[in-house]
Amino acid sequence: METTNKLKDINEVLDFLYQEFPQCFKQKDGIQPLKVGIFKDIAERIEGSEKVSKTQVRQALRKYTSNWRYLEAVTKSEFRIDLDGNQDEKVEQEHIEHAQKALEESRAKMAKRKKPQRPRKDGDTKSYKKNTGHHAKSGEKGAKVNNKPAKAAPVKRSGKVEPLPASEVKVNSKVKVKLGQALVNAVITEVNKDEVHVELVTGMQVKTKADSLYII
Repeated sequence: METTNKLKDINEVLDFLYQEFPQCFKQKDGIQPLKVGIFKDIAERIEGSEKVSKTQVRQALRKYTSNWRYLEAVTKSEFRIDLDGNQDEKVEQEHIEHAQKALEESRAKMAKRKKPQRPRKDGDTKSYKKNTGHHAKSGEKGAKVNNKPAKAAPVKRSGKVEPLPASEVKVNSKVKVKLGQALVNAVITEVNKDEVHVELVTGMQVKTKADSLYII
């Protein structure tokens, strides 16, 4: 019976956070960066709630903190806030730079989706083949290389990056987490067997594996 009372839609969970913590969570105006470790504070406040689970809150936080307005707030605000809207720690420069990068990547993806693709005409393809066919044997490899953007040389990291020892995989440990090819500072919020939940510097909640964690 308890599960039937739970909110199911992620937007409903966000509405729950707006109503439950109005000084902290904002829909549009007044958005401010959240305190690092705020998930733990929310989990304590909603303990025993029949409406939302910790997993749902984590998903809602991920959506809230990946929103453009929130990322912009991280880049422009001086301080973070707690659940009651009180000023907390200062937003570090590293967090600002990470939010700016995430914002740029998100906007680039959106622009790519919206960009209309010009339909390719069969005539264009054939004429291209005719014009380039004469040079196919002598310069085919060169033509292919010129048509493709040169791959950037891999960035060499300064200093040795060491995996996080198993003994340090515990709640509140500060770590670096591997996201794609990048290492991002984070704090462990929950350890559940092989799964580890971390909170990034932007406030986003991420689920990962212990072998993706490194020493800061």
